[in-house]
Amino acid sequence: MSDRLPSLDLLPGFEAAARLLSFTLAAAELHLTQSAVSRQIKALEDQLGVALFRRHHRALELTDAGHLLYPAAAQVLSTLRAATDRLRAAGRRRLLSVTTTNSFASLWLIPRLARFADAHPEVDVRIAAAMRIQDLDREGIDVAIRYCPAELATPRGVRLFGESVVPVCSPGLLRDRKRPLAQPADLRHHVLLRLQDDEARTPWLNWASWLEVAGVPDLRPAGNLTLATYEPIVPAAIAGHGVALGRVPLIRELLADGSLVAPFDRAVQTTRAYYVLPSETALERPEAVDFIAWVRAEAKRAGRAGRARPPRRDAPRSTS
Repeated sequence: MSDRLPSLDLLPGFEAAARLLSFTLAAAELHLTQSAVSRQIKALEDQLGVALFRRHHRALELTDAGHLLYPAAAQVLSTLRAATDRLRAAGRRRLLSVTTTNSFASLWLIPRLARFADAHPEVDVRIAAAMRIQDLDREGIDVAIRYCPAELATPRGVRLFGESVVPVCSPGLLRDRKRPLAQPADLRHHVLLRLQDDEARTPWLNWASWLEVAGVPDLRPAGNLTLATYEPIVPAAIAGHGVALGRVPLIRELLADGSLVAPFDRAVQTTRAYYVLPSETALERPEAVDFIAWVRAEAKRAGRAGRARPPRRDAPRSTS
């Protein structure tokens, strides 16, 4: 029967081996023996009639068929796990799954999440931080918080706040008399903390864009420190390793408590904003409704705190 689906119990072994490219690591993750995982893969290949891996000496490589099957298997298992978690939590604790970007999760959402937990102790929040945009209904996710242009927010999206970009550094760096930092041209004395963006996906976080707006497009800094993702840039700035482009309101609390300072108080508004977006079924669940209301209240609170000492902004400029 050529139209039969493969045995579902063979997919976990394949998904783990394809993700880790190792039968040994897959076996350890699944609490099985290596030979058991190897037998599962062989059985799956026999059912499908194709080879899924190329087995080299101390190396494993996906075939074209393996590359085709892996994302489908990963999605099926993710959806099943989410549905299973919800079923098991029914009548006990309620599970709420939230997807957002790594930066928003680490800098804004997680530092505030204890307040939601205190108000809703019966809800377990699961955060899936990832850069890719996930299909909420297909992947079993309740709520997304996305950073995007308004036209991509979808009709269900509710705007939380916009974002501006401003240079920030540690207070100690600002006090260094040997390296002044009173105006944008003074950045020539300092190391710039840069985000690696080979495909120009985040031009609003590019120093070249900010320097052009600041009127010093040809500035050459004392050095550059490039990091693969935005999350470590903020700790690097706090530690005094250089000057970073800070994302307000994500770093507003760090500015308020003095962990970071904005030497020029000159921000450039981006054309994107943060939106909270429920899945089609989320609004039928009280925990999702409560979470969305809480996020919106936190956003308003952050906005009021920001208006207490508004940064001086240059004329708005499209940076995306």
